[in-house]
Amino acid sequence: MKPPALLIVSLLLVGSLAAQGDGKPRKIGYDNTPMLPGQKWRVHDGTRPQPKKIEPATPSTDEKVGKAPSDAVVLFDGKDLSKWRSGKKEAKWKVEGGAMTVNRTGSIQSKEEFGDCQLHIEWRAPVGEKAEGQGKGNSGVFFFGRYEVQVLNSHSSQTYPDGQAAALYGQKPPDVNACRKEGEWQVYDIIFTRPRFAADGKVKSPAYVTVMHNGVVVQNHHPLIGATAHRKVAKYSKHGDKGPIQLQDHGNPVSYRNIWVRPLPAPQSVEASK
Repeated sequence: MKPPALLIVSLLLVGSLAAQGDGKPRKIGYDNTPMLPGQKWRVHDGTRPQPKKIEPATPSTDEKVGKAPSDAVVLFDGKDLSKWRSGKKEAKWKVEGGAMTVNRTGSIQSKEEFGDCQLHIEWRAPVGEKAEGQGKGNSGVFFFGRYEVQVLNSHSSQTYPDGQAAALYGQKPPDVNACRKEGEWQVYDIIFTRPRFAADGKVKSPAYVTVMHNGVVVQNHHPLIGATAHRKVAKYSKHGDKGPIQLQDHGNPVSYRNIWVRPLPAPQSVEASK
């Protein structure tokens, strides 16, 4: 039986609302952004189904989770920011207790650049922030300074699905929500395959991203449609074979630790397409 039009509108409205701390509903997402190519959802669509919440099996611990293998490039070992910069200046995030924390001095980028790679990074959202949605523990991990895996406190705070923790921001929500509580350390293990461009700048092969969040696969070799954008459809622009890892300063005191990268050879499928 087809529901009446008023009921349809009501269901759509409920799907785009979330409760605030005072119990009153708040709108999430946008209803005036462009449609994502080949999908029925808009960029940052608040009516898009929320990923199922699960509890990751790996234990939450104050100990570092993934020790760097012998062939890894260690970008942060808890001691200093010597491997990082902020624009053309030295990075100035706060370093304390084996972690570095956003302190409104700007986003930071690794001095060394990478192409195809495996990245291990651990992060922690601050406790007690009263904001909701995108204002709660917001940061991000960027490859080439332009392709973002979102960092956000998504354990109990709801936002538009393509903007929650472990989302490919503005493009695809995680398959499930494997977020721990605020104040607990989260773990991302990410495999990034860079895009390949023809001489004329056209995309020969898109970027692909695999994300494990707290030991759970939430993005499985998913293609990116372009560089991360806010309220716009992502698109590519030609760039080099290597770029920095960037951590975003979005104004929230998110902490990071135990960051290492393993450069990877080109996937066989990419080599075969040359």
